[in-house]
Amino acid sequence: MTSPAESFGPWRLRRVPSSGLGLIVDGLDHADGVTAAPASYVDEVLLTEPHREAFFALIDAAGLVVCRQVGGDERTHAPVRGRSSRGRLSQSELYHHDGCSGPTKPRVVEIRCPYQALPRAIATAIAPFRETVHAMLEALSPELRTADPDVVRWHATLTADGALADDDYDVAQGAVNRIVRMAMNAEATRAYFRAVDARVGAYREPWQMGESRFIANANATRTMQHRRAYLEEPGRPNGRLVKRWPAGPEMHD
Repeated sequence: MTSPAESFGPWRLRRVPSSGLGLIVDGLDHADGVTAAPASYVDEVLLTEPHREAFFALIDAAGLVVCRQVGGDERTHAPVRGRSSRGRLSQSELYHHDGCSGPTKPRVVEIRCPYQALPRAIATAIAPFRETVHAMLEALSPELRTADPDVVRWHATLTADGALADDDYDVAQGAVNRIVRMAMNAEATRAYFRAVDARVGAYREPWQMGESRFIANANATRTMQHRRAYLEEPGRPNGRLVKRWPAGPEMHD
């Protein structure tokens, strides 16, 4: 298989070394060594017609591409919604794909932290889908696993074979989510998902302003999921996020 491109015409990604999940980009360098990249290099280079498919292929392969120091406006983005409190868990705090309520999930989800007065203190955890389901089954206590015979069976299959049947991943994740939400309060559930994050090696870096994270949301190569992850107590003022589906379809809830 041909490796995905990291050059787009005369432009090459300026990568930041990282030992964790994903590919971190700090801007673009021109082949002539002189020409400066546009401030809005995502929209003006990577997502333009000559390069967008190669960029999407790179996201498919990496699972996550983080672009930093992204300028430009956010008129093509929608607000990221979801509210939580100390005693109330938001649905967005569970691992999920975007677009599950529609007929077609988006291939790519871009989440951006715009330049703004208030910093963002809530993280976004991002991790590979199947490995996340494995971690959720493994992090569940033996007592809670017994609440559902199917969960007991899936855990045994994972222990024996190292994987589940392809058709079992979505239903297994839903079953574990139901057990956790019924058996634990909000703070215990958050602690459980922090343990899942650690087990799966989720990307949980604090947001930088002007940072866009491109997540492979639906493809045959490396599908990811994401969730809201609190770094401090919920309820404090926080910077906002926006998002879009740059590869289509049109966004829906």
